[in-house]
Amino acid sequence: MVNRRRTFLKTALAAGVGAGLSPLAAAVPTENQPTAPTAETDLSPEAPSTGTLSILQTTDVHCQIHPHDEMFWENNQMVFRKTAGYAHLSTMLKQLRKGNPNTFTIDTGDMFQGSELSVRTLGSAMSPILDALAYDLYLPGNWEVIYGKRKMQSLLGGLHAPKICANMYHDLGDGKKGELIFPAYHVWSKLGVKIGFIGLTDHLVPLRQSPNYSKGIIYTKPEESLAQWVEVLREQEQCDKIIVIAHLGLSQQIHLANLPVCEGVDYILGGDTHERVREPIQCKYSKVVEPGAFGSFVGRLDFKVENGKIVGDHYELLEVDAKKWKADTEVAALIKEQEAPFKEDIEKVHGYSTLPLYRYFVIENTIDTLILNALSWRVNTDIVLSNGFRFCPPRNVDANGLAPITEGYIYDMLPVDSPIRTAKVTGQQLLNWLEKELNNVFAKDASQRFGGWVVKFKGMQVKFNAFGENGKRVQSVTVAGMPLDVLKEYSVCACERDGDPEDMLCRIKNVKDAKNSPFTLHQTMRDYLKANSPVTPEPLGNAIALDAPPTLLTQVTGVPYEFR
Repeated sequence: MVNRRRTFLKTALAAGVGAGLSPLAAAVPTENQPTAPTAETDLSPEAPSTGTLSILQTTDVHCQIHPHDEMFWENNQMVFRKTAGYAHLSTMLKQLRKGNPNTFTIDTGDMFQGSELSVRTLGSAMSPILDALAYDLYLPGNWEVIYGKRKMQSLLGGLHAPKICANMYHDLGDGKKGELIFPAYHVWSKLGVKIGFIGLTDHLVPLRQSPNYSKGIIYTKPEESLAQWVEVLREQEQCDKIIVIAHLGLSQQIHLANLPVCEGVDYILGGDTHERVREPIQCKYSKVVEPGAFGSFVGRLDFKVENGKIVGDHYELLEVDAKKWKADTEVAALIKEQEAPFKEDIEKVHGYSTLPLYRYFVIENTIDTLILNALSWRVNTDIVLSNGFRFCPPRNVDANGLAPITEGYIYDMLPVDSPIRTAKVTGQQLLNWLEKELNNVFAKDASQRFGGWVVKFKGMQVKFNAFGENGKRVQSVTVAGMPLDVLKEYSVCACERDGDPEDMLCRIKNVKDAKNSPFTLHQTMRDYLKANSPVTPEPLGNAIALDAPPTLLTQVTGVPYEFR
């Protein structure tokens, strides 16, 4: 590894001498060396000075442009406060920059998926809003590929600020890896200090999501080239601090920060799993943070500088209180303009819930129960399945005890309007699948965690040990009140994942008689609400962890962290 890193650095330096470009722009690739477009560098030479450098981070906003009812876990109960909204966030960012002009603002992914406005415009409505917030750097998240590779490149490429990612490559066919799609790193220079940023996104995207979304892209594991880019930033760019901006999920970010390849990385500013890290998690080599989701929080990392030397750092999680931070009138007008053609449809009410709607608990949630109930009402199968998604902001009941479910909120819950698909599986297939899905959530090796919550189901009850041994977590399964028969075939339904083989359903392989129904998720939800509103989607305990409470709010263990 040491020789490989030295070769990489030597090649990068030699290729760039006298070229007038970043050395990496002209580097000659070899079979084992990563390649990159011109590395982005923001150099404003200054004499060494004294002050504070602030790095502000948002992530996983998922196109939630308006304030929403954010859920907090306080004194072992749910509490709701109005947070977020891009116009309110804009005001907050402007005030923070006014208080410290040496401020650098980043967003670490999932900017173009998660709302009806984003779907109806294929993400384009978000671009002018993001530009208006004057971000300085972006990282693609796992959902940036939802409209395909070319659209992702267009959306991100059209934004004013630089984009970086060191582990997304062009697929040249037959698994042959081409150049990086985006530059690997960016350098920011202020007060005589240089801070280098390396971008890393989730390499499991082709497995976690519909494989067609990421067609044409090859992802590599973060650890494959990280140490080499760290060395480039340390020895070539001579950075004082190195920060990884990541969209890997808190578990995998902690895992990475404990690997030797992360030596030299000071912080990992992460995203993907919507965790709210209020105190940096100190790992073996780096500190790790993650600033929540849906625009409800801003992570602020301050470096104290004295005479051009960094002498200390401080991190805090700032709540974007919609009452405290009044809407920026210019951004609010821009949002109104982008939303106007679709506003009437977005705000159309299809029904009501008598319970707050949320998706924060690892095991069961009211949003997922609502979806399962609608699927079960529509399709007559033994078992109904739904993925363990995290996106969708909460919605509390109003003064009348009702939470309106609008067309826009259906898109928030289910941005992809997939066909409902049915198939037959054996009890043994279900058992094997459950073990695999539970390991995706609770694997002891954090690098094996997929990033989602426990898969949701109705029609069967599963008791399991969340933190048990892999392959032996499931303790009992009943279907319609009867013990699971491993030899019996059961009918199941779920949504179709674009690009999956014909004999796969909800990541269950080799299913039989798979076929799409004439119903889609959105139409099913509308019809269900029309026939049954108001609904009361109380989780029924279909999934029961024997070693964890039903209110489990994070899959992260072994570190001083709690979600609240």
